[in-house]
Amino acid sequence: MVGLVPIQACRAFGYIGPMPLINVVVTLVVVGVILWLINTYIPMQATVKKILNVVVVVVLVLWLLYGFGIINGGEVHMPVVR
Repeated sequence: MVGLVPIQACRAFGYIGPMPLINVVVTLVVVGVILWLINTYIPMQATVKKILNVVVVVVLVLWLLYGFGIINGGEVHMPVVR
């Protein structure tokens, strides 16, 4: 296959095959809505909100890079939701 295709998950987790694109989209939407709810309805200082937003974005970018096989996580495996 040519291009960016999600890598196969570890067989130890019981999931074989590429990660469906719908899972990626749903995960991004859910995390975005949760982050929006936290930023909107939980009162906290602006600096704490910025730190939280940066951490979430960095984690999501790393997850996407690993999920599409651009980076190799070594012994780190993508979690599989059952």
